[in-house]
Amino acid sequence: MENIFNIFIKSIFIENMIFAYFLGMCSYLAVSKTLKTSVGLGVAVIFVMVVTVPVDYLIHNYLLREGALSWLGDSFANVDLSFLSFIMFIAVIASIVQLVEMIVEKFSPALYNSLGIFLPLIAVNCAILGGSLFMQERDYGSIAEATAFGFGSGIGWFLAIVAIAAIREKIRYSNIPKPLRGLGIAFIVTGLMAIAFMSFMGIKL
Repeated sequence: MENIFNIFIKSIFIENMIFAYFLGMCSYLAVSKTLKTSVGLGVAVIFVMVVTVPVDYLIHNYLLREGALSWLGDSFANVDLSFLSFIMFIAVIASIVQLVEMIVEKFSPALYNSLGIFLPLIAVNCAILGGSLFMQERDYGSIAEATAFGFGSGIGWFLAIVAIAAIREKIRYSNIPKPLRGLGIAFIVTGLMAIAFMSFMGIKL
């Protein structure tokens, strides 16, 4: 249980998808102009991460990795389908994103319209695929650990986009030099926030 908590906290603050790896920057910068749309997209990313990382964990451990098919019989013990990881992970992500898109369109048409093309583009958000690939690389020992990592990574991405959206709404009325307005100041603030998040590396887990 302690290890699961450590993975969860580490994925939020120390190994944040935005501030540690700069994954998912396109959606992060494009949608963070308003707080409302940022919250909506952030919640959608959390949901997708929580579902896709455990599902990809099961696919990796019981279908793709070497020896994963041994439960079918001894003749399958040496089968290695790990070369299919990318296409299988992307297929799972695309399916879950399609489900999220349908739910948002059904229950919140205003949010669906404000997110625009960036809602279906969650399917190609490198933070989502990165979560599954990090899970595969780190070889977590249980589905609970993989779920904790996916949930923490989603919350970390949510915190990042909500924080930058709040700051961008505030500095909209500040006296910023013209060359830095828009994406320029957003990149600078993101860099400063990344440096601030580096302070969490001192947490002993």
